[in-house]
Order: sequence, then C-alpha cells, then structure tokens
Amino acid sequence: MTANIDNAGPRKAAAGTTASVAPASGDTGRRTGPWHDPALTPEARADALIDAMTLQEKLSQLVGVWVGASDEGGEVAPFQHDMEEAVDLDELLPHGLGQLTRPFGTAPVDPAVGALSLSRTQERIAGANRFGIPALAHEECLAGFATWGATAYPVPLSWGATFHPELIREMAAAIGRDMRSVGVHQGLAPVLDVVRDARWGRVEETIGEDPYLVGTVATAYVRGLESAGVVATLKHFAGYSASRAGRNLAPVGMGARERADIILTPFEMAVRESGVRSVMHAYTDTDGIPSAADGQLLTGLLRDTWGFDGTVVADYFGIAFLKTLHGVAGTFGEAAGAALGAGVDVELPTVKTFGGPLADALAQGLVSETLVDRAVRRVLVQKVQLGLLDADWRPEPVVLAAAAGPDGPTEGNSRALRGTVRLDTDENRALARRVAEQAVVLLRNDGTLPLAVDAGAPARIALVGPNADTPTAVLGCYAFPVHVGGQHPGTPLGIDLPTLREACAAEFPRSEIVTARGADIDGTSTDGFGEAVELARGADLVILALGDRAGLFGRGTSGEGCDAEDLALPGVQQQLLDALLDTGTPVVVTLLAGRPYALGRAVDEAAAIVQSFFPGEEGTTAIASVLSGRTAPSGRLPVGVPRHPGSQPSTYLAARLGHASDVSSVDPAPAFAFGHGLTYTAFAWGDLVVECGRATTEGEFTFSCTVRNTGAREGTEVVQVYLHDPVASVVQPVQRLIGYVRLELGPGQAARVRATVPADLASFTGRDGHRIVEPGDLELRLSASCDEPRLTARVTLTGPVRTVDHTRRLHMSIATELLTDTA
Repeated sequence: MTANIDNAGPRKAAAGTTASVAPASGDTGRRTGPWHDPALTPEARADALIDAMTLQEKLSQLVGVWVGASDEGGEVAPFQHDMEEAVDLDELLPHGLGQLTRPFGTAPVDPAVGALSLSRTQERIAGANRFGIPALAHEECLAGFATWGATAYPVPLSWGATFHPELIREMAAAIGRDMRSVGVHQGLAPVLDVVRDARWGRVEETIGEDPYLVGTVATAYVRGLESAGVVATLKHFAGYSASRAGRNLAPVGMGARERADIILTPFEMAVRESGVRSVMHAYTDTDGIPSAADGQLLTGLLRDTWGFDGTVVADYFGIAFLKTLHGVAGTFGEAAGAALGAGVDVELPTVKTFGGPLADALAQGLVSETLVDRAVRRVLVQKVQLGLLDADWRPEPVVLAAAAGPDGPTEGNSRALRGTVRLDTDENRALARRVAEQAVVLLRNDGTLPLAVDAGAPARIALVGPNADTPTAVLGCYAFPVHVGGQHPGTPLGIDLPTLREACAAEFPRSEIVTARGADIDGTSTDGFGEAVELARGADLVILALGDRAGLFGRGTSGEGCDAEDLALPGVQQQLLDALLDTGTPVVVTLLAGRPYALGRAVDEAAAIVQSFFPGEEGTTAIASVLSGRTAPSGRLPVGVPRHPGSQPSTYLAARLGHASDVSSVDPAPAFAFGHGLTYTAFAWGDLVVECGRATTEGEFTFSCTVRNTGAREGTEVVQVYLHDPVASVVQPVQRLIGYVRLELGPGQAARVRATVPADLASFTGRDGHRIVEPGDLELRLSASCDEPRLTARVTLTGPVRTVDHTRRLHMSIATELLTDTA
C-alpha cells in the first residue's frame, strides 16, 4: 500500500473567530462558540469547530453506530452484526458521534415511542461531548420510510413504470415529512443503478433499464425528499447493477464508454439538478478498482468536475471490504486511508475502520490529518445546514414537541405517547394508491378486460396462484414487514395489506370468487394443480396471481442477494400457468413481482396480462381497479419483458450486433419491449411538422405533432422520443430515450405536442474519451414504446464535431396544448 496518503486541499480557517468550548453537560441549550453563530456561513462555523477539536473528536464525526430504538422509550441500544465488534457508547460518546444507523429500522417500535427513544439518545450524545453536537440519524426509504407502521409505497421499478416524475416527487416529499417528524435526517435512497441484467436480485430497487428515465425519476424523488429537509443519498455510485452474470456484489466488467454513457448519466443529472446532499459508493470494483477507493470517481468526477459538495458515505461495511473482499488493503487502517483519500467521508453503518485503525494509521504517518479535516468539514457543514449546531437546537422531534410539554419527554408520558403518531395516514394511503394505479402495466388484452362489475360481471371467478391471498405479495425487500418484520414473528404487520382476493371481492361484489393456491412461489410440488384446474374449469374467468416473494440473501426470489439463474418464473409457476391455459377458460395473468419474467405461452394465449412490480400497500386495490376499468391503465414498462428465459443479459439499449441476426440461434427480442403498455382506448398520432430540421452541432431541432384519443374511454398516452444515429464514429445503441411526456385525454380529445431538441442530446463518448456531438443525419422517433414508432422526424446536424462537457443540456423541452377541436 502507498503510505502518506494526502490529496486534500487547504482548509480555510474562519476569520475572526475564537474557540470558546462549551462545557460537557446534559444541558444542550447551553451552547457557546462561533460554530453556534447563525450569522456565520456554514463553512465558517464548521472551520471554527474543526480548529477547536482534537483528532479523536474529528474522527468520531466520521463514523456511525448501528442502533435500535427502545420500545419502552429509553435510549437506543447498539445493534450487533456479525461484521462488527461490540460498541462501547460510554467510551465513544465523550468524543462525539457522527451518525446513528437506523434507530427506527432495526426492530419494530411504535413511532412515537421510537421518537422518544431517539430524542433521549440525542440528548445524551449532545450532552456527552464538549461541543453539544448531536448525531445525524439515517434510515432506509427505498419504498417508504422503512419503519414499523409507516406507509409502504410501490418499489422504485414501479416509479419508473409511471413515467411520471412529478408524482414521484410528491411521494418522496410525503416520505421525507414522516421521517423528519420523528427525528430522522438522512434517507438512503434513491437507487440510480441502470438495469443491465434482469437476473440481478436488486432489479426491484432500480427505476429501469434506461438512464434518462432513471435520471428524471430519481431527480424528482431527490427533490421531494430534500424539500422535507431530509438529506437524500444517491446510490450505488457507480456500476453496481452491471455485475457479471447478474450476481449481487460481483465484479463489474464494462468499458469506460458504457460507464460514462449509461451508468453515470443518471447520477450526473441528479447531482446537477436535484440539490442532493449525499452519495453512497458502490460495493463493486470496475476493471480492478473498487468504487470505495476510486479517487478519480469520488473526487475527480463527482466533486471536481460535477461540483458536488455534500458528503460521500460508505455502503454498509464497504470500506472494510477493501481488505476482506477486494484485497487492495492489507489492514483495516490501510482500507480506511484508501477510502478517505479517495473521497469517502463517513463510514457506515458502524465503527470498523475509521475508528481505531484510522487513528493508528494517522499516528504512524500513513495518512495525513488534512484528509480527516476535509471529510469532517463536509460532515459538520451538513450538520449546520440541518440545524444541529444551532444554539436553540433541542432533541425533541416535531411529533414530540407538543405532546412532551415544555419540560420535554418524561418517564411518565412515554406510555401515553404510544399510538399517538400515525405514519400511515389516509393521505399517505391515497398517494400510495395513485402511484400504484399509474404503475400497473397492461401488457396484453384480447378484449376480456375491463371486466364488468354489475350487469355482465363474471358469475364465477377462479382466483388462483401463490400471490392470490398473500398480504406481503405487494412488498419489496426493503419494506419494513419484509426487511425486518420477518425476523420478529408474531409482531403485527403495522399496516393494512389487503390481499388480491380481498381487493377483487370488494371490486366485483356480484361475482363469486373461489380461490386456490395451486403452488408455492418457489416450490417444486404440483400437488395443488388439480384443485386449481378444477376451479378454473368451473369458472367463467381465471385471475392467476403469479410472481415473486421478496427477501434478503436467498430468503426470497427477488431482493438483495436473491439473484436468478434465468428469467423463468420461480418454482413451478410456469407449469401452473400452462395447466390453466389448457382448461380453455380465459386466463388473466396478474404479476406481483420484482423483476420481469418470461411468460411462455401466455404471451400469445392469455386473455390478458397485467404486470405490477411490488406495488405497495394499495397495490392490490390498484390492480383490481384496473381489471374493472375503474382505473384506466397507464403504466409503461421500465424494463422489457423477455420472450425467452435465457436470453440475458439484454436491454433495449443494444447496438446492432445485440439484436437478432441470421448468424446466431438466440433471439434476444423481448415479448414486450421497454416503454410498452396498453390502454382501454386508442390513440391516433399525426400532423407531424418538423419546424427546424437542420441545425448546427450547437443548435436545436423543433417539431410538433398531434395525439388524439379516438376511443370511447379516457386514457393516457405516453409520448416517448427516441434518438437513432445511423452513422457514428463509435458504435451506438440502435436508439435511446431522450424525452417523454404523459398525455391524459378524454374521448375525442386531442393535444398538440411541441418539442425542442438540443443537439447536446445527440452527444456520446467519442474515441478519445471526450463527449462529442457529431454532424450527420439523425432520426427522432416519436413512439409508444421503443418497438412502436408512430412518427419519425428526420433531421440533420451540420458543422464541425463539437466537444461538450458536464454543462451540456440534458433535456428536450416539451410543451403540450389541449386542442378544442374534438372532431
């Protein structure tokens, strides 16, 4: 290992400040010193504090402790993991503490009592150190605040299916408000990994297979979370989803061009446009360089080029992995020095390398203290921004301020607080339902859907399948009842999770609904087929509920560490599907899953196919409402659905050699392509006008078209614009998404869509590694999916090759006008 790691720049001292240190005291209201002065900038306050701190006090701000809130309202208790040593808070806290890891998300706890427990802990932390600095508390929020009793929203893959960033921003703001109300400061979301291989278990956590869709939706999520005062965290930076064979935490094999044009694009957009304040490094190594030790990535690109000025936090135990998994460090001290030098500021989830091992490396002169100062400055600036260093800071969060009274929470009122805080309000559930409804994708329909609910309703519906009557079938692996609740059998779910059987019974009150499981999610037994087939033969319609069971590290068929060998339905579900198709009764296949699966004969023989990606607590209600037509289907596929289970990895972002050819027996074409989704109406596209079809490599194109609802029902069309570059100096995907817009139109209504496309959107990484815009002919394909072009604008770029950088334009502008003529 290289000694004397030091690539930190000089730190500005706060001018005219005096290091007056507050006494160690439980009285957190007694705060003196310039770091508590709101008239100074956050940077000046941080610098003044750093000048007064000892090295150990600085190091303590760079680590977290994994804790669990007390269900009795007492202080949190350290949580032990098999990758960490026991933490002695009495020894640690006099020096301070940077973060508290998942006080709410470690074990079931009543939200109000958990807030009280966190409040008391924060009071102890602030009172134990010389400067009265509390910890920053972080939680998971990938599909809602991951704590007991909080709303379980649809997973990110469903966010992508909505093609509706503003709705996701609204959802994230609600999640952030709930987190902030109980004292949480940082959320470990969103995931900006672009799907490269759908066998990867964490596909459910991603937004989709297209970098532009991922970037726009993730940026909206960040804006929502940050609007509530919660620090959002981009993850996993970068390349985690491109692991070989779709295996979790496997090496990543990709070139610099794929990394720049596919993997990094959504991160760049979010950093530039969202106001994000934290980034989490990825576990993986790319071309032999682990992300946690990649200074060109974490400092050179992220900070020096893109201008990010927040904190970089470690993925859990990721710094220690430099020694234990990657083998680029011989000791934990070397691992700490490598990560700190690369630009990692905070070790999560607990003290492993940035504690004693880093202190030893500093004492031996192997790491420079300027690197510590650089990291702690970023941490303290963020704490200032969050109000944690203000003189009037108090440990009680919003939900306790009124209930606790002027003297703060007491032993006597902890029991009275239980049940007083609702994190699953009616407003939250309504929002979760809207997201779920807009995320349901209708893949196929022979006219069977929508189903009548009154006269003409099916007399007898056979609701069959392993997800027909399972409450948790709507939840992803980071939803609290799955992520943590499964380790606490007997504990109530904390939220209402209507099953698909219950939702269909409510939606179709005139139909008799009979159910059979048929098979388990990943079981091998076919013993239940007979009952399922018998019910199907005696029914007017079969609704077949297939899909996944979310879990962690092999305990599910989808989720972190639950990777798949191929994209066949788990267990014997395909055989069950085929057996029901053989009955001749119309079969509506309904999927509650974390990834897309090949569906065999159903692609051509099912009466309908309804795809949902773990749609959250209101998901079954949303699905039932789409089946009845009460909700018009409007979701679009954020990932393609394969025709064959073994033709992976494959995404629509393939070059010509990645498509079907006469020289290979494998056809990777999907059954249903990225962007696909049917409605209960029809749309006509026309009147294309290319107002500006020639532009320089610095210019822009303008076109317009009309989209009309020609059916008898209201519906949503998603206009997707793809760019096709026929001839380029390096191989390009056949097409890629550069913009989209949702149009909600009533029967006979039409909208005029006008778009301006900057030449910057035609840029790509050239042969010399620089991003360029080349002259030449292009096609702008106005499409209903990547496989369904409706109109094509042929345009031409002129002039010299132009080099662009991170200041380039990232979006086309789209304006829509509802036309009054409905003829």
